[in-house]
Amino acid sequence: MSDHIRTRQDGGVLEVVIDRPKANAIDLATSRALGLIFRDFRDDPELRVAIVSGTGEKFFCAGWDLKAAASGDAVDGDYGVGGFGGLQELRDLNKPVIGAINGICCGGGLEIALSTDLIIAAEHASFALPEIRSGTVADAASIKLPKRIPYHIAMDMLLTGRWLDVHEAHRWGFVNEILPAEQLMARAWELARLLASGPPLVYAAIKEIVREAEGSTFQTAMNKITKRQFATVDRLYSSEDQLEGARAFAEKRSPIWKGQ
Repeated sequence: MSDHIRTRQDGGVLEVVIDRPKANAIDLATSRALGLIFRDFRDDPELRVAIVSGTGEKFFCAGWDLKAAASGDAVDGDYGVGGFGGLQELRDLNKPVIGAINGICCGGGLEIALSTDLIIAAEHASFALPEIRSGTVADAASIKLPKRIPYHIAMDMLLTGRWLDVHEAHRWGFVNEILPAEQLMARAWELARLLASGPPLVYAAIKEIVREAEGSTFQTAMNKITKRQFATVDRLYSSEDQLEGARAFAEKRSPIWKGQ
């Protein structure tokens, strides 16, 4: 593993903190370590939700480590399983991930945040894609961002590298909540525990449907759902949890989810 990543597990929640002062920038070794952590999170049936954040109060993550690149890390090198930062290309990640943005979130750091399912941010957080100023392309953001926020706002960020404060990011919809810095991680854990108490098979089906439907027509995706052609949907519809949900509703009690 890496000395630059801290993890904490409590029940079904895994907290992952990037710890590379001063800017929590990511080199190849750190990216590969993050990939292994998120792969193991994906494959561990006891873990249900992950939180990703950065150490300190100034930076969530400044993205690609340009100093490491200047020392020989290739920009097209081996980022490891999951691609850059371990999340954005990790296949079959069917569990919720919360981004807790504790400061500056730019470049590849923003691309990692865009790979999470919920984004909460400290009130001093800021966001940008400054790659244009260093003569390179924000590749993953160029694919994802125009699908998440209005096209012209996404293109403004990509083409000019301008910064958004947290309130503008919230207004355009890629930040869910804004919090005082001292409340950020407590809220992240509150959300994580709420999700961890929910139905994991349903979460898995939601994530696979959303992911696969992105490149599909509505009717094609619906047909795959009704014909149980998504593996997660097929598993859900054959599960004990599906029956438990119906029984709990009929009996007016809280369901007990087993992920089976």
